Amino acid sequence: MTSKLPWIVLAGALVAGCGGDPETPAAAETEQATAAADDITVTEAELAGNPFLEEWDTPFGVPPFDQISDDDFLPAFKKGMLEQRDEVAAIINNPEPPTFENTILALEQVGDLAVKVGLTFGPLASTELNEKKRALQSEIYPMWTRESDKISLSDELWQRVNTVYEARDTLGLNEQDARLLELMHRGFVRSGAALDADTKAQVAAINEEISGLTTQFGQNLLTATKAFKLEIADEADTAGLSDAFKASIWDEDAQAWVVTLDRSVYEAFMTQSENRELREQAFNGYRLRASEGEGDNGPLAIKIAQLRAKRASLLGYKTHADYILEYNMARTPKGAEDFLLRVWKPGLEQAKQERADMQEMIGDAFEFAGHDWWHYSEKIRKERFDIDETALKPYFELSAVLGGSFEMAERLFGITFTELDAPVWNDVVEAYEVRDADGSHLGVFMFDMFARDSKRGGAWMNSFRAASNIEGDTIRPIVTNNLNLTTPPEGEPALLSFDEVATVFHEFGHGLHGIMTTIDYPTFSGVDGPRDYTEFPAQILEHWASEPLMLELYARHYETGEVIPEELVQRMKAAANHNQGFSTTEFIAAALLDLRWHMLTAEEAAAITDAAAFEDRVLAEYGLIDEIEPRYRSQYFSHIFAGGYSAGYYAYLWSEILDADGFNAFKEAEDIFDPEVADRLRTWVYEAGGLREADELYRNFRGADPSIEPLLIGRGVDPGAGGD
Repeated sequence: MTSKLPWIVLAGALVAGCGGDPETPAAAETEQATAAADDITVTEAELAGNPFLEEWDTPFGVPPFDQISDDDFLPAFKKGMLEQRDEVAAIINNPEPPTFENTILALEQVGDLAVKVGLTFGPLASTELNEKKRALQSEIYPMWTRESDKISLSDELWQRVNTVYEARDTLGLNEQDARLLELMHRGFVRSGAALDADTKAQVAAINEEISGLTTQFGQNLLTATKAFKLEIADEADTAGLSDAFKASIWDEDAQAWVVTLDRSVYEAFMTQSENRELREQAFNGYRLRASEGEGDNGPLAIKIAQLRAKRASLLGYKTHADYILEYNMARTPKGAEDFLLRVWKPGLEQAKQERADMQEMIGDAFEFAGHDWWHYSEKIRKERFDIDETALKPYFELSAVLGGSFEMAERLFGITFTELDAPVWNDVVEAYEVRDADGSHLGVFMFDMFARDSKRGGAWMNSFRAASNIEGDTIRPIVTNNLNLTTPPEGEPALLSFDEVATVFHEFGHGLHGIMTTIDYPTFSGVDGPRDYTEFPAQILEHWASEPLMLELYARHYETGEVIPEELVQRMKAAANHNQGFSTTEFIAAALLDLRWHMLTAEEAAAITDAAAFEDRVLAEYGLIDEIEPRYRSQYFSHIFAGGYSAGYYAYLWSEILDADGFNAFKEAEDIFDPEVADRLRTWVYEAGGLREADELYRNFRGADPSIEPLLIGRGVDPGAGGD
């Protein structure tokens, strides 16, 4: 785990930096700062009227989105960089001996304006990307990387930080102060601050190059994803598609039904469509994204992996995976791989049986292929469990599902959600104030739930402002949940599949982790910890979504108000582990691929010339069957090549150990809202951030280390299958 220092975190990460409204500087101060920088300049005229230099007179400091233009970001960011340089210089030039206050605490507070701009720009670039923001990404992110490296690789700062660290036992620090010092020292060490000047220069150059490449990777993927459109003009070709789905994908301008690669649209089409040829076209469109021409991400994946491997070597690690996993719960690449293989082997055997069952259903008509999996798996589910996804959706209307998640949070933690009239970046966004049981303000929670062309795919949580409480200046977070649900026809409700319901609860868990924090320092407040732990607070909430008591609260037919019938719930639960061989195998295939990209030494990485060939070789070694694609092929694996999950995608499954075992605490208490268990969950998980190492936080909540058995049982996978 690298410490989440405000000046290290890149804009657009899950949660980063600290809030705070800087005072508008005098013109003379601006000119002086500009003159001191030979590579970053900004004039008073460029800054005139810039909303980032003003105190935001909005509810709880929500960014005034209607007042911020794309032209405001770069001048304000440059100004923030110049201010940050001055703040850092003041720490370096302080004639007093290094102390916690004048070095560690001072570093924790540098860069307020830059972070303010970055934490506004990053989420907007993910949801409202246009050509201007695309260009700004290529300018702002490398600049942020360069300036962050100047701090984290500064010998003067390193000497001051190390001096304080070596005296830590004599300083009488409280727990949070001591943790901040530990993480800041760790951050400097892992950034390479203790290396010689030549090596540090190489690391800085690699960091800047990686920043540009990952930005380009993400842009290529978004372009390729949005470029694919399968237009269906003949109604006969819509056989199998539900009326509701057809209505949602009808394009009046094209006078056709348009299938895109937005995940909710893609999955629904692949599941429902009776047209095998069109399913194959959509399937190939999805798996071959960003693999051709100028937008081919294969060469970028290779280059990013090579640079990461080289940087790891310079920092003293065998591979990038060794570097990343040093402070993760898995600890080593082998630890992560062995864990994955323990689940992979029985999961793959189950997937082979699922394939055989579907071929038996098809008979001799044709040979089963990858583009048939979704469709025939659903047919078998209907046959075995008498359940149809379209029969479930009317009971899962979006606003009711959100209301159910709010009710869950209130019953567990006493927190409440009240609609808030605040600025938003898109008309579909909803904002809520979150209050604690005593009525005190916890933060602002915003929801952006629908897909659009300007929005990247997937589901994620962002922060426009992180929490902090330094020297009594209390700043509460502003968090967002982002999904890519299919926009319903005008006047119609948004009806969700149960997988989408689980995603709502999952991202809501990330949001609670960000908003309920009681940590004073942004470095480890909110969503913090190693990747194989930070998914736990999100994944555990998925268990509530299917509990009978919860379903009674929110699963009501959108037209009649009828609670979902018990017999339908029982059939849904009986079918819960249907197709688990497939879902387990496709996920672990991607996780193993991620590890193998990042288990390459610098020499091994340099020898890779073809991303697809490397990928095929790796997956063949593990025995992946032809009919299953990894959840993410390398060229569209944005988690690891344009996000923060490199050598860490396995974390979702690792966290499943924690969430399955953790939810058992409520089952053992025979009350899914048991107040004592909920209080431990709040104290040691949602409030604690990165106060302690992840395994200790979990033990404090659960009272023991987790067991893998609940994970295997929960997936319906036979632990003994596929053994050696």
